[in-house]
Formats: sequence, C-alpha cells, structure tokens
Amino acid sequence: MADIRIDIGGEIFSARFEEAAAPQTVARFRTMLPYRDRIIHVRWSGEACWIPMGERDLGVGFENATRHPAPGQVIVHPGHVTNMSETEILVAYGPCSFGSKAGPLAGNHFLTITDGLDRLANVCRSVLWDGAKQITFSAA
Repeated sequence: MADIRIDIGGEIFSARFEEAAAPQTVARFRTMLPYRDRIIHVRWSGEACWIPMGERDLGVGFENATRHPAPGQVIVHPGHVTNMSETEILVAYGPCSFGSKAGPLAGNHFLTITDGLDRLANVCRSVLWDGAKQITFSAA
C-alpha cells in the first residue's frame, strides 16, 4: 500500500514511508504535505535529481543516513547538521554517491518509490536534458 503519491512533471509514482528506519524524518515530512517544489538534476552525485531547500531547518538530525541510495530511494540531507550543504531532498534513479563540491554527504532514507523505476529513470534523464520539472508529494 502506498503512503505517498509523487508527481514529477505529470508522471505519477507511488511510494512508502520508511517509518521504522527514519521516524523523525517521516513525521516531519508528513507535516509538510502536500509539498510542491521544483526538481533539478544533481551535479556531483551521479544518477539522481534533487530539490534544494536552502536554509530550511527541518528540525531533524541524522537517522538511517546513507551516502549510496538505491534507485527509487528518496533521502533528505538536514543541512543544519553539517553546514557542508543546504537542506535538500535527493531522488536516486541509478548509481548514486551523494556528495557536494565540499565532499561526501549523507541523507536520511525516509521514502521509497515502489513502482515504475524505469519511468523514474526516464523522467529524471529528461530533467538532465530538458531542465527542471515540478514535483508534488501528496498523501495517497
């Protein structure tokens, strides 16, 4: 059963929260729904797209943090914790080693896309070649 519906430029994906592994991050993100922003392709991390959130403090620390999210895994970097990068959400669609120009980063794996990973790769490659797309996370 899906917890979240993700719309990236009109392509719809179902996802589930990783509540047991990242309870604080999941709880905080739930309060932000529906969440709308723009998604752009990463510069340093490989096959992923990201949502820069600037100085926004989500009020969470590291939990279930990874540097190497698998395709379909969604992670959040709580920027205030390291001061190496801003707060950001990253959506992996292929091989990924999360980092910034300042070095390696880690993010809390709090959400997993459960269907359409082939479509996710196509959409994210379109972001690379065609530019930013709108993204919306909403309750399923």
